[in-house]
Amino acid sequence: MGARVSMLIYSMKPDHDGGVAIVDSDSQELVLAYEAEKDSFPRYSVFNPVNMLEAAGRLDRMPDVFAVSGWGKPTLAPNNSIGAGYDGVSGDHRESRWASVFGQRIRVFSSTHALSHIWSSYGMSPYEQGEPCYALVWEGALGDFYEIDSQLDVHHLGQVMKAPGNKYSFLYSLADPASALPRGHVRYSDPGKLMALCGYGESGTPTAEEWDLIDALLEHPSFLDLAKDDLRDSRYHDIGLRSPAFTRLARRFSDELFHRFERFARANLTKGYPLLVSGGCGLNCDWNSAWRSSGLFEDVFVPPCVNDTGSAIGTAVDAMRHFTGKAKISWDVYRGQEFVDDTPDMPDVVVHDLDLAEVADFLARDHVVAWANGRCEIGPRALGNRSLLAAPFSRDMTTRLNKIKNREDFRPIAPICLEEDVERHFVWRGPSPHMLYFQAVRDPGLEAVTHVDGTTRVQTVRADQNPLIHGLLTRFRDRTGTGVLCNTSLNYHGSGFINRTSDLYEYCKRYGVDAFVYQGRFCRFR
Repeated sequence: MGARVSMLIYSMKPDHDGGVAIVDSDSQELVLAYEAEKDSFPRYSVFNPVNMLEAAGRLDRMPDVFAVSGWGKPTLAPNNSIGAGYDGVSGDHRESRWASVFGQRIRVFSSTHALSHIWSSYGMSPYEQGEPCYALVWEGALGDFYEIDSQLDVHHLGQVMKAPGNKYSFLYSLADPASALPRGHVRYSDPGKLMALCGYGESGTPTAEEWDLIDALLEHPSFLDLAKDDLRDSRYHDIGLRSPAFTRLARRFSDELFHRFERFARANLTKGYPLLVSGGCGLNCDWNSAWRSSGLFEDVFVPPCVNDTGSAIGTAVDAMRHFTGKAKISWDVYRGQEFVDDTPDMPDVVVHDLDLAEVADFLARDHVVAWANGRCEIGPRALGNRSLLAAPFSRDMTTRLNKIKNREDFRPIAPICLEEDVERHFVWRGPSPHMLYFQAVRDPGLEAVTHVDGTTRVQTVRADQNPLIHGLLTRFRDRTGTGVLCNTSLNYHGSGFINRTSDLYEYCKRYGVDAFVYQGRFCRFR
């Protein structure tokens, strides 16, 4: 460990869900999390020169450390891995060296992709540094448990399954007639869609036919040599996504995947430590809820950037731990890019100063409002700063929002709710600020945000977290009696969050959104 205790760390994550994180070790603050897909770039974008330059523009001096999240060989560097590589958590799985960058001597640090997940969840968690924790990394490639001890040493407790996320994704493509999935590939959007379809299925003991496919996929040794056509003789090959046989299989496949991890945890994670969840499987609200209710852990923490969008943050935390001994950061979910007001010509728009009561009344009359305020959220979930908002009372609103977003009709719409009212409307107590758990819906009037199985994934809001959204929900409650709104992400289909006025205006015109809010303005079409 080096002698320096104050460092500015500029961390980069390559490949899909790429981006930059800037951490100041002196204040232990996450200064910026800049994600490649945000500002209407394609979803799951790789780290690119735009990110490099725009994030660097936030700094007034050269960083002390350039950190690079480790990655594997296939796409970026066919002759070697990126930095420290993909897997492994020992001291041998980190690299640190001096380099000349723009004529200055700079530390270059790298640690593995596995470590990027572990330290992102640890550094962002609410637990004191030194409190032992368990860590689960389950994602496209990795399915492993770890223990972080009081000295910040990471111990591998065992691998439960290779490629759980990729296997979950593969099942959706298997049934989708529109998918011709080649060997070793996945579509990154498929897991979220399969999670929605599981709500249409029925839990229970799998049939012999279901077991055959469940075991074949979950026990497959290497996803990289699996193609959809390898299972062309399966009953479920191109069966159709809404087929009752497939939705039942999807539910039971999802249950069994979780149960294999739970059985390992019950046998091997017996100290009751808090559980840190990381990796793309941490976006599965059903599994997060099951960990929370399992009784195995003192607490469960899932960060909002639980997938690879948090990897640059995790590598920055690991670099800070390596050089300074500090492994905790201060953060909130709105540390992404600032909104860009590029002032387009909007001749068909009437602009008012923002009046929350006026917007609440507009929403109560079943209009849809695009809301862009402050900095982007970190991670993939819209949490009130890049959101499409609407009244939550009618199933017709679910249909309209999915049509605006060009999404499948089986996809649910999530609610955003005043934290103080959450028990009134949902079977839940306390905060759920990042939309990462399922709740049963208690209020039968919330048809637009109730999935077919009677659940939803609520985001709760306090005034100190997001004053404008909390104020809007309060005014909407004054108007309707209910402090709940529909909240779905503000983005073009296949792109990251909208982050500039020109895109906001064009999007609303193209898709028939009734009004939009940005930077203290309420804009209605004539």
